[in-house]
Amino acid sequence: MSLNQVIGADHAVVAVRDLDAAAGRWRALGFTISPRGTHSPHLGSGNYTIVFDVDYIELLGVLAETPHNAPTRAFLAQREGVERVAFTALDSAAGVAELKARGIDAVGPVDFGRPVDLPDGGKSEARFRVMHWPVDERPGGLRIFACQHLTREAVWIKSLQNHANTAHRLMQIEMLTTDPKAAGAQMTRLIDQPAEVLADGAVRVRSGGNRADFIFLDLATLAKRHPGVSLAGLPAEGAVGLRIGVADAAAAAKAVGSAAVVGERSVTVPASAATGVMISFDAT
Repeated sequence: MSLNQVIGADHAVVAVRDLDAAAGRWRALGFTISPRGTHSPHLGSGNYTIVFDVDYIELLGVLAETPHNAPTRAFLAQREGVERVAFTALDSAAGVAELKARGIDAVGPVDFGRPVDLPDGGKSEARFRVMHWPVDERPGGLRIFACQHLTREAVWIKSLQNHANTAHRLMQIEMLTTDPKAAGAQMTRLIDQPAEVLADGAVRVRSGGNRADFIFLDLATLAKRHPGVSLAGLPAEGAVGLRIGVADAAAAAKAVGSAAVVGERSVTVPASAATGVMISFDAT
């Protein structure tokens, strides 16, 4: 039985050390970047978003040290990259109760917001209510939480959804681990979605709701999936890659430029060019 209050992947959080420089690097890959946002003071963080049809990528930086961002600071002491992934929560308070009823010590809900500059020059506020799985539950090294959007119109702004690389959705989150089956089983226990062993030995756990899949795989399998792409600097465990659906692979290759490794079915950017995230653009 799947969870009732939590559906598929909502957004991937890419933790970065220099927020403005990171926005510039992702902009150079053909993404439209939102204006910079500043979260509520107890979070101590700021962000830029890269918005797709139903999901998005968040570039997150620490602006002030707070207890809330201690895990992010610990992550950034080691590397930049995908630090956590959010699911969409229908009701965060009910979601916490649902997980606790299953023996998972969920935390929350926590409310916060950030001001939003609108394309017409006006101002709005994006407001959220989030819940967290226990911080020590990290399948494949990835923290997970769920986000209830109280003001979706302040996030999914139409002018921010048009990208030169024609990106329109998250398809997969690729997770490096020495034991894909064990990591997949842990994710299955946490989100109540089945794990499936694929032909190349990778393990897929669907996030639900026709959203992005989690793919757990070892380094050798990752290398086979991305021939010719440098894997230098990737961690032994953790989220290392995002597969992004695009309308036009040729447009993606053109937008990315010299950073692209063009394969038969995808255009890939090594992690060194995208703040620790290997990005693959797949035509859909």
